[in-house]
Amino acid sequence: MAGDGPGVGERGTADVGPGGAGRAAAGVSRHAAIRPTTGLSPRPADSAASVGVEIQDDGLARVTLRRAHAGNAIDLATARGLLDAARACERAAVRAVLLTGEGKSFCVGGDLREFSRLTGEALEKHLVAVTDALHDALRTFASIDAPMVAAVQGAVAGAGIGLAAAADVTLAAENVTFTAAYTGIGYSPDAGVSWQLPRLVGPKRAVELLLTNRRVPAAEAATIGLVSRVVPSGELAAEAERTAEALRRGPTSAFGVTRRLVASGQTADLARHLDDEAAALAAAAASDEGREGVAAFLDKRAPDFTRIPSRP
Repeated sequence: MAGDGPGVGERGTADVGPGGAGRAAAGVSRHAAIRPTTGLSPRPADSAASVGVEIQDDGLARVTLRRAHAGNAIDLATARGLLDAARACERAAVRAVLLTGEGKSFCVGGDLREFSRLTGEALEKHLVAVTDALHDALRTFASIDAPMVAAVQGAVAGAGIGLAAAADVTLAAENVTFTAAYTGIGYSPDAGVSWQLPRLVGPKRAVELLLTNRRVPAAEAATIGLVSRVVPSGELAAEAERTAEALRRGPTSAFGVTRRLVASGQTADLARHLDDEAAALAAAAASDEGREGVAAFLDKRAPDFTRIPSRP
């Protein structure tokens, strides 16, 4: 949960939030703010105020970190808000997720001001509650078929890297800098950072970034595979919307199978993975999405996958 430096002192305004663009587009929001549904207690703050989720009738979900005044640092309410948002996306069987952060920075990591108010066993219990909720959110987002697009800007540190890396497509503004930050304050990684980084940038570079906490600018992040691509800062919101919308129109079930094959392929032996691919392909071909895709190809038209309901 490490923060970037002091972690929560950033004074951002809500004028940059990439998720704000296009909210008046087609599709009426079913959930303006999902209220807490987890069994964790007590709740020190309103998690819906820290994380917003809007799920349109067309299946596009926008999940927004709303702590711009604190660099979208992750406190307990934010972690629980992300879990509430993930579960809402799961229940609604969304077709695509767009993850953004309001203000100058996407997410500077854990809320060190909140953590510093506790010591000893109380601090340990608090961090277990924070990471339990955050990690359940990441597991839930990974388990659904809908692909996720993350639009990141400004400072991205600690658990913010985990959120950015969890997305299937991560778009970075030119002003982004990444820093692991954990060991700089005597912490170890969370939010899947120690799992994601080696797979994205290689184990040697991952260890270097985690131990030295050096800042990685946007261009280098794209070169080493930490982000999908870099876009001009003024175009981040629009490009993220376009990307999420294109994925929303795609074959959601096939996307889910593809994401799981890529993930399992990191550890499966080739023979087993080839069997998994064959079985998945056969099932996909026989599905409504597969039939629509082939029919559209033969008819020389664009496929309409949106008429096929996604699965919860």
